[in-house]
Amino acid sequence: MSNNSKQVPRRRFLKTAAVATGAAISAPTIIPSSALGFDGAVAPSERIVVGGIGIGRRGGYDLGCFLQQPDVQFVAVCDVKQKRRREVKQIVDKHHGTQKCDTYRDFRELLDRDDIDAVLIATGPNWHATAAMMAAKAGKDMYCEKPVTKNISQSLILADTMRRTGRVFQAGTQRRNLPHFAFACELARTGKLGKLKKVYAHPAGMKSIMSEWLPSEPQPDPEVVDWNMYLGPAAWRPFNKKLLDGFNFEKGGGFVGAFKGGGVLEWGSHCVDLCQWAVDDCLPPIEYHPPKDGELVARYENGTELIFRERGWIPLGSCPVRFEGETGWVEAGDSGKMVLSSPALLAGRDVAEIGGYPATFHVRDFLDCVKTRRQPKGNAVAACNAHIACHAANIAIHLDRTVNYDNEKHEFIDDAAANRMRSEALREPWRV
Repeated sequence: MSNNSKQVPRRRFLKTAAVATGAAISAPTIIPSSALGFDGAVAPSERIVVGGIGIGRRGGYDLGCFLQQPDVQFVAVCDVKQKRRREVKQIVDKHHGTQKCDTYRDFRELLDRDDIDAVLIATGPNWHATAAMMAAKAGKDMYCEKPVTKNISQSLILADTMRRTGRVFQAGTQRRNLPHFAFACELARTGKLGKLKKVYAHPAGMKSIMSEWLPSEPQPDPEVVDWNMYLGPAAWRPFNKKLLDGFNFEKGGGFVGAFKGGGVLEWGSHCVDLCQWAVDDCLPPIEYHPPKDGELVARYENGTELIFRERGWIPLGSCPVRFEGETGWVEAGDSGKMVLSSPALLAGRDVAEIGGYPATFHVRDFLDCVKTRRQPKGNAVAACNAHIACHAANIAIHLDRTVNYDNEKHEFIDDAAANRMRSEALREPWRV
């Protein structure tokens, strides 16, 4: 596909090409039924050609969700680890029954390919926004794992990039496409709970915002592990194998502004995102207080409170949320279940219980939007507003005091220290 956001749909292009060349074909041509979409196959004009960038533990799961879709043709993988490149190629080639999955160490080579429509970005968080913006400028749509940004400034630039380029961006916030979470947010958005007073998120390890500095180890050959590419836009630091293996991730750690963003961002990119959906994806809160008694309280302009609660949560599985209005409340979690203040809130609706937060429905939403050009559930504006709330909360934690955010100027009010934390310097050549 070209980099022009107003592209000619591939189906129309193929049909036009067939008319233009049909007169020149005098002899009968035998076309395989699979190429025409018979026998349950998807015709080439309906296929979405996908490449993967950074396919590790989480990316491997996402890859499986993509390969389940009959209209996906996966053709290339890029990873800084040689072992992963080989493993993913083997999986893809076996699935498609070919030997055609190409491998790359530098994702820019993958983005240069004109035949790739969309990319799956499942690198570490350090790379998400930079790779996504470069993909957008290369004319690709993208499914991007979360957290999608490293700071407030990057959130604003990412959303603006997707708006200007017209690309389809889906953050990996798969709970937006699960029925019980969707219904709970609908109750909050549509006034079924009365005037919304409080929305609760559960960012486990909320105060974990820094990780220890690990000692230097011998750096491997770049063909085996490309450490420089792994660091990408992050500040240089010596190689240590633990950093390649998700060091401190289970504790919610990771140093802010480099590889991860602490518990608020790791879990908040899901549960705060759901709270944002419950308040109708409005602008982020304007006031953030540091944690007290296990809760960080933020306040929206209309007075609704967003409460980050670290412990003592409801028994509905991981990533639980609670929405409270003047006349009712609802709770939901990864078990697939909801708890409601009144059975009447269901109003005869049968809401499916899908536990385990599968991403299949979210991937399907993305692929459908690639074809229709509509905005997916986890679009860039929604994702970035939720991330700004998380970044601002992290700043309140780091400074250990209240900060006030201006959504028009995109800065903290009369707060030089907080404003310095809105962005960070990026290593060359990764400024976007």
